[in-house]
Amino acid sequence: MSEQVAGVLDVAALEAFVVRAKSRTYVGGGEPVESSRTGSHDLAFTDGAFAYLDSYVGGSDFLGQELVSFEGEPVWAMNYYGYLVRPDLIDAAHTGFVIRAALTAMYAEGRFLGGFTHTVQDHVYQDASEGDVTHFTGLEQISRDGVLLYELRYHGGLVRD
Repeated sequence: MSEQVAGVLDVAALEAFVVRAKSRTYVGGGEPVESSRTGSHDLAFTDGAFAYLDSYVGGSDFLGQELVSFEGEPVWAMNYYGYLVRPDLIDAAHTGFVIRAALTAMYAEGRFLGGFTHTVQDHVYQDASEGDVTHFTGLEQISRDGVLLYELRYHGGLVRD
């Protein structure tokens, strides 16, 4: 599959790249790269003409942005904000464990957008979204015994001049 068709970005190639990049960075335990902003945690992945950067600040409560460039030009981005709803019942480390396990299963399906539920130990991970890789919004949540413990809201899509 070509990455461009008559000068237009191949959206299927972009989506496949986003899944690969996500699976090899945060979820895959990718090595951090130099911080691009004060206090940020950055992870990067490159494959051919595509480059991915995930840059976030915070820990248990965090905010970040993912950016994909194609041939050096930004083509896709996603913003996200996640936080512990019940820090008395779950900590950041266990939240990360649940998220990594659930997203590993989702990425194995070749996708990164919602309509996905996965149980990790006694925690239920749910992801719901509207739209597709070109324009989307979504909500990621973790609950246990019907109690909401964590949530993350995200949105993004293609960026163009």
